[in-house]
Amino acid sequence: RMNHGFESLETTGGRRWIKDQPPAIHHEDLQLAPQPFVTGWNRAIQRDVPVPARSLPLGIVRPKTICIPIQSPRVPVRSFLFSEPASLAGRFAAAGGEQPTAGSSAARPPGATLRSTTRVRPPTDVIKLEDRLAYLLQPSLEMLLAERWLDFPFAPFPYQMEGIAFLYARQAAVLADEMGLGKTMQAITAIRLLLRCGEIRSVLLVCPKPLVSNWKREFDQWAPEIPVAIVEGDQRRRHWQWQLADVPVKIANYELMLRDRELFEGRGPEAEGRLRFDLAVLDEAQRIKNQRSTTSQIVRSVARRRNWALTGTPVENSAEDLVGIFEFLVPGHLSPEMKPSTMGRSVSDYVLRRTKDKVLTELPPKMFRDAELSLLPEQQETYRLAEDEGVLRIGEMGDQATIQHVFELILRLKQICNFDPATGASVKFERLEADLEEVAASGRKALVFSQWVSTLRRLSGQLERFGPLEFHGKIPPGQRGEVIERFRHSPDKHVLLISYGAGGVGLNLQFCEYVFLFDRWWNPAIEDQAVNRAHRIGAAGPVTVTRFLMLDTIEERINLVLEEKRELFDTIFSGAEQRHKKLGMTQAEIFGLFDLRSPGGPIRYVA
Repeated sequence: RMNHGFESLETTGGRRWIKDQPPAIHHEDLQLAPQPFVTGWNRAIQRDVPVPARSLPLGIVRPKTICIPIQSPRVPVRSFLFSEPASLAGRFAAAGGEQPTAGSSAARPPGATLRSTTRVRPPTDVIKLEDRLAYLLQPSLEMLLAERWLDFPFAPFPYQMEGIAFLYARQAAVLADEMGLGKTMQAITAIRLLLRCGEIRSVLLVCPKPLVSNWKREFDQWAPEIPVAIVEGDQRRRHWQWQLADVPVKIANYELMLRDRELFEGRGPEAEGRLRFDLAVLDEAQRIKNQRSTTSQIVRSVARRRNWALTGTPVENSAEDLVGIFEFLVPGHLSPEMKPSTMGRSVSDYVLRRTKDKVLTELPPKMFRDAELSLLPEQQETYRLAEDEGVLRIGEMGDQATIQHVFELILRLKQICNFDPATGASVKFERLEADLEEVAASGRKALVFSQWVSTLRRLSGQLERFGPLEFHGKIPPGQRGEVIERFRHSPDKHVLLISYGAGGVGLNLQFCEYVFLFDRWWNPAIEDQAVNRAHRIGAAGPVTVTRFLMLDTIEERINLVLEEKRELFDTIFSGAEQRHKKLGMTQAEIFGLFDLRSPGGPIRYVA
């Protein structure tokens, strides 16, 4: 019996598998050869279908058009002109005729005339009709000053009146005038006017520590009737000074803000004991350019209604500096991803920037002399050995090399360019000494800048016959004012040896006609600040700036890099479309000074 390929065995009772027969396979070769038939259909399909067209002339009469001018009816309007009082111009003219003092930050040459009226410059983001009308109907700035009987020791320049009108109308503003144009005077006058009009009652002014006494002097000169308190002393005394209700203006330095941070910070707007101000003013506002710094965070935590920032260099290294300042003024208004041209348009209503060559045609010229020198033989040998050993050591470190190692080499090479550490030889000193002979013989005064206190002290010992005075971080702050006064009034003190850090900002030294940059800073904006200590309003004559530069050294290489990176500041404040560049030097560029490959990691910039 069969069951699916198995056969039952009757003898044994088992089953046996029976193999199936193989299937039959037949092969057939058809041998079909394709034969093409060319019909032209493919090409015909690709060709456009011809569409016949015919033109039919239409005999239609051209329509005639008649224009009838309809004049709108005249609306009778009655105008009233309130002329400025005749005594107004006389008051300012009389002030302008006085002889300015050399130390004034806004002293004006005698005989200069003041423009008759200056309109208050309203912000462009005013929405309410009543606010627009308030600005439209606002009298001129001269009228506002005259109504409050605000006198000036010297007549302001027209551009300074525009700066006052700019600040007066704004809740957030950056006064970014070039160094020497009197930002201090403009801010003080705007504060004075707001206080006298009753629009503000309390003002916090934050500035670097060396400038605190300078701000107090300027308030005494331009707003003598306003009580001003310098917050200083121990914690108990400072707490009492902060609470003085009858003193509308309080001056504090940035370091003190860190010590008293608990008075400004709070968990909410109604935090008990939190200090509040109607106006907060930051001088040298580039100090808060780093948003992540503790100083920036504390300053931004101050409760205030108005914000002003004063700085001659709102952009020092990159556009992010301006972003950091605007986080204090208008948080979130700018972002680092913006193009410089876009950023310039975004800040145009908040920033007022004037340069001396644009507004002061009568200001004496500023002349630059690049003293390109070569190392003395002994300096050359020391320099070559130091550079070869340093580059070899950093190269052997490979990826373990950091930017700090390169900094150490650069600083050592720059110091050798100043003085040979073994012999004391210095071609820079020889040139400086020869130039100072001429300066002293003519009875002039000169400023000598260096980034090292040790270099300044060495120069002081070798320039004794010129009566040198020192002004740097090692001089106690209480004695710095006396140093400046001695240098100003003593006829035998011809040279002031000054560091970039201590004397780069806030000093009025317009009685000096010569400036020497003994060694160069990393950032050209810092050098510009130093030069503008002398080249400012009230300068007695042309200012000659001598920049020492050692050829075939690290100084020349750094100078070439920095000269290629000055476009960013002008790009932002002129609106030109250019590439986003930095004024400082990147980590890769610093390693590149010695043809070294920069290791991986974040890119840093030199201030």
